[in-house]
Amino acid sequence: MRMSVIGTGYLGATHAAGMAEAGHEVLGVDVDPARVAALAGGEAPFHEPGLPELLRRHVASGRLRFSTDPAEAAEFARLHFIAVGTPQVKGSHAADVRHVDAVVEELVPRLRGEHVLLGKSTVPVGTAARLQDRADALAAAGATVEVGWNPEFLREGRAVADTLRPDRLVLGVDPDRGGAAEAAARECYAPLLAAGIPLLVLDLPTAELVKVAANAFLATKVSFINAVAEVCEAAGADVVELSRALGHDPRIGARYLHAGLGFGGGCLPKDIRAFMHRAGELGADQALALLREVDAINIRRREKVVGMVKAAFGGLALGRRVAVLGAAFKPDSDDVRDSPALSIAGQLALAGAEVRVHDPEAMGNARRVFPTLDYRDSVGEAVAGAELVVVATEWRVFRELDPAAVGALVAERRVLDARNCLDAPAWRAAGWEVTGLGR
Repeated sequence: MRMSVIGTGYLGATHAAGMAEAGHEVLGVDVDPARVAALAGGEAPFHEPGLPELLRRHVASGRLRFSTDPAEAAEFARLHFIAVGTPQVKGSHAADVRHVDAVVEELVPRLRGEHVLLGKSTVPVGTAARLQDRADALAAAGATVEVGWNPEFLREGRAVADTLRPDRLVLGVDPDRGGAAEAAARECYAPLLAAGIPLLVLDLPTAELVKVAANAFLATKVSFINAVAEVCEAAGADVVELSRALGHDPRIGARYLHAGLGFGGGCLPKDIRAFMHRAGELGADQALALLREVDAINIRRREKVVGMVKAAFGGLALGRRVAVLGAAFKPDSDDVRDSPALSIAGQLALAGAEVRVHDPEAMGNARRVFPTLDYRDSVGEAVAGAELVVVATEWRVFRELDPAAVGALVAERRVLDARNCLDAPAWRAAGWEVTGLGR
């Protein structure tokens, strides 16, 4: 099957490579010539395990290519995926859907014959119906365009597996249209359906809400256990052991029930804020009032860690040397958007601390966001002479550090495990003072 993927950022590039792996011919389209050139050369412009191999394999096979020309997509395919970004509007909680609108404005007038647009971008509910109306108005004489919504559920660091072996496929369609969107999706995802992956065919607004509701629920679960961590700190309890006990309950489950520094990245923070904003526009803002506290708890964790660092130095971090291990918002990613790790490093630097930062993959992106921080190329360089070490991203290389070896490099053996990921007894046995969140 021939298809185009409009937008080749994190979502689009992964989806395009995944569809080529599924046997389709795929054209990725993006307005960024440098990104297109990198992808056409089989290089991923961001860190995602397994993606470079897929790109190289299918660029070489001819099943995957990239372009900056939307006219080429209109000519090449009858199925088009919209995978552009929907960032948070500056000064507002609303999602910025200008790039989604631009795809329809640029692509639809060029289409001839029957076409299907499947949106994968995370959008406010009601967007798909609005885009269908706009597509109908823009379509050339004799052309038909059906809009469906096919949200993605990728986890950074596991996006390739989530594309090739998803938990479920969700498709939103307008039941009053001709059924072209569902037919195209079933043909596109035939290998996944044959493998037993369920396809849930819903109406358009329900499909749009699935993604933001899922992210809101995950964010709520993370913030809930972090709120409990605050109670544990006050009561002298251990949130890690408490989480383990809760996780055995099948009604609750252990996933995302890990107390620490909180969530970040390009999805959860902006999605829950956009969800709240859209609920307010629809007159249902009270239904999502809890998400304001979810967001507030998450931000409070960052302030908590900064306060703990200052408290370790008697209330003032000025001139004190701190090593922050981690800049990405999560391990196996180079994404620093709304990163808790980079946030606390920046706040500590602004408070006058001498902060050294190291991350295995995110240094380049971190430098672009916060260029004034002192970035070091290795853990050893970051911790040398440190009076306090903060583990802010739970990379495996940090979890497996030798506490004795690190101890030989620091000025003082004090570590703040902001992700509760270290083997605390082993570090204490090596002479370290170990502090965690909620412990």
